[in-house]
Amino acid sequence: MICMTAKTLGAFLVVILTFSCITASAMAASALGLAPDLSFTDDSSSKFPITGINLGDATPARDRATIIFFGTAHCWNTNREAERLVSLYPKYRDKVDFIIVDLSNPSSAQRSLIARYYHGYIPTITVLSSDGRVIYDRAGETADVRGDTSRLESLINSAK
Repeated sequence: MICMTAKTLGAFLVVILTFSCITASAMAASALGLAPDLSFTDDSSSKFPITGINLGDATPARDRATIIFFGTAHCWNTNREAERLVSLYPKYRDKVDFIIVDLSNPSSAQRSLIARYYHGYIPTITVLSSDGRVIYDRAGETADVRGDTSRLESLINSAK
């Protein structure tokens, strides 16, 4: 039997709660935005198009839909699809988990996602339902017109 004083137990609970919060907050990318100075007409952008917090995450949600974005710098198609995704982020950030994979600099945790869902072309979007089923897993832009988010939004809504 392990005995703890109230002070020791309190400190132990603080550590557990802190770890839980850190783990929970690392479950998805957040605070998504576009990198500055992106080009949407040529391949001159040297920065990965999406900025944010927890971009190295690779954990699909277990209780809600997940969208996985695969891309790289120097690709105007990736930049335009990133623009669509980031524009929808404020509307869906509390309903859908976002995983962002920079194929030039993936985290070690993201390598299994690359092996499973990435098929060699950028941008690639994978949408998983709340029960983990693949709803969409294709390369290329989800629209022909810059700023058109209707198809991507429809895919996200079909996964919720």
